Amino acid sequence: MTTILIRAHKDPFRVATAGQTLRRNLIGGNVGNLVFSQSVCRLLSTSDAQIRTAALPRKQDPAPYERLVLPLANAFRPGFGQTIDRLTELLERTSVPTTVLGVGAQAGLNGKPDRRLDRTVRRFVTAALRIGTGPIGVRGEFTRDYLVGLGFADDEVAIIGCPSMFMWGPDLQVTKRVRELDRYSPIALNISPYVPQVGAISRDQPARYPNMIYFGQNLQTLGLLITGHYPADPDAKVRSVGGPVDLDHPLLEQDRTRFFLDATTWIEHLKSYEFSFGTRIHGNIAALLAGVPALVLVHDARTRELAEYHQIPHRLISDRPEELDAAELYAATDWDPMTKSHPDRWAVFDEFLSQHGLRTVFAAGEDRGADFDRRLAATDFPGPVRTLKGLPLHELYAMRDELNRLRTESRRRSGPVADRLVAAGRTGLRRVRRGVDRVRNR
Repeated sequence: MTTILIRAHKDPFRVATAGQTLRRNLIGGNVGNLVFSQSVCRLLSTSDAQIRTAALPRKQDPAPYERLVLPLANAFRPGFGQTIDRLTELLERTSVPTTVLGVGAQAGLNGKPDRRLDRTVRRFVTAALRIGTGPIGVRGEFTRDYLVGLGFADDEVAIIGCPSMFMWGPDLQVTKRVRELDRYSPIALNISPYVPQVGAISRDQPARYPNMIYFGQNLQTLGLLITGHYPADPDAKVRSVGGPVDLDHPLLEQDRTRFFLDATTWIEHLKSYEFSFGTRIHGNIAALLAGVPALVLVHDARTRELAEYHQIPHRLISDRPEELDAAELYAATDWDPMTKSHPDRWAVFDEFLSQHGLRTVFAAGEDRGADFDRRLAATDFPGPVRTLKGLPLHELYAMRDELNRLRTESRRRSGPVADRLVAAGRTGLRRVRRGVDRVRNR
């Protein structure tokens, strides 16, 4: 039995409430992280493997395990530098064979990487290669070129895409269930609240399509739904964009926002939609895994390199965003090139894992993930978080209890972060009490 430790913010089978998820940041800042970590857990859950997950804090030693697997997203960015340093320290003191999956660099559409992290990235990759049994796996050409520019050899860097796209192995079925979208088609919208163009998109498109639902992903949006407060300074850029970061935004005011706490329930729910689009790469990958046509509105190099490698339909968000229309995007897009070329990309990914001594559930004699899926189906995950306007009375009471726990825990801490949490908890409790009163008076 091979013991494998996989870096993940949350085990795929762990059940957590919205309050627990918010307090402990069980999504690593973005619920999209759970899509690629669950995919890796599913892929490596072979009959001869014992899988464990951990966020890998600084003092944890992976020595009891035979393999260490690090699924990473756009990790080579300034805001993630301290985490990269902690991972590097771990790699430098262990001899456990390590595999890095799907790491990416970040830059704007001009393709110029941020050079402030060069030393940090060089040290991390050097440490990973020292104890790896093959190359480091990166998202696409942009990240490969960046690492080669730092002095690494071509054969030390392999383009493998994102492991989330391989949750179903060589199979990826995406079909248009309707010839065209109409005004009442169910459409999933995913947006990055800080991207300038999403303000107009988040208001114009839902106004045209009343059954369009916004799927939040970042921790701040979860906080907004629970407490009624988006944790950003009044003069922060995100507040000037016009996206759904305030309660008077139509997507919140009309109860058209959902936040899923688990990849399983998220993907399953998306099966009921006919189209997904927006700036979130993993929001759209979740839809593709559900078999739903999805299109990425590319706004930076990290999303572009993934969309290009996997041939996920995409367009630049800067190309006349005011003329964007969901039905027109759907009508003009063909998903066949992506699905037909997917088995070839799977073969590359599978070979990469083989180089690192890792087998998947799609190997001969394995069950293609059937046992993993049965365990997921038997787990009672919570439903999506939504605005108070859409909650029944028993959920309002449950949220009140969660907010009380949040306020109590925050008081044990000190500093400005705790002060903001306490203030948010008080605001949230007032909102919940008003919501309970409204339901009682119906």
